[in-house]
Amino acid sequence: MIQQTVTVTGEPTATTHHFRLTFPTSRHGAHAARHAAERWLADQQDCPEVAAGDEGTATASLLIAELTANAALHGRVRGRHARLALTLTVGTLRIEVTDARGERLPAPTPDADGESGRGLLLVASLADAWGCEPHHPGGKTVWAECAQRRPARKGGA
Repeated sequence: MIQQTVTVTGEPTATTHHFRLTFPTSRHGAHAARHAAERWLADQQDCPEVAAGDEGTATASLLIAELTANAALHGRVRGRHARLALTLTVGTLRIEVTDARGERLPAPTPDADGESGRGLLLVASLADAWGCEPHHPGGKTVWAECAQRRPARKGGA
């Protein structure tokens, strides 16, 4: 079962949009979480905090797909779910995926002979910043941030 929470907070100088979703640590759960997040991001395109025509949505989708798939594959604990959280502020999207396996931290560089770990190279190349931090009482949160880039103007104007 996927649970979803969406909140919008506003201050005089900035508005922050939040998306939170728990998902089972399975292929299907990761897939459903990614699609729910993509729908939420598409709905945000009308918000002033989102750059019109932002090509970063495709990048965000790839990052969400990789991080949720990693949680399903490497962070699975029987009976525990993972959490996907998106935070959208002016110019930046932060993606966080929390799972229950705090002892299995992502390796910054994959083993040359290993069969996994290359997805984080994709995350590192696409994200403006990424990292991993412990999640209390047990688990970890892997996060990535991507800045929104406004499309270049055509015609030099």
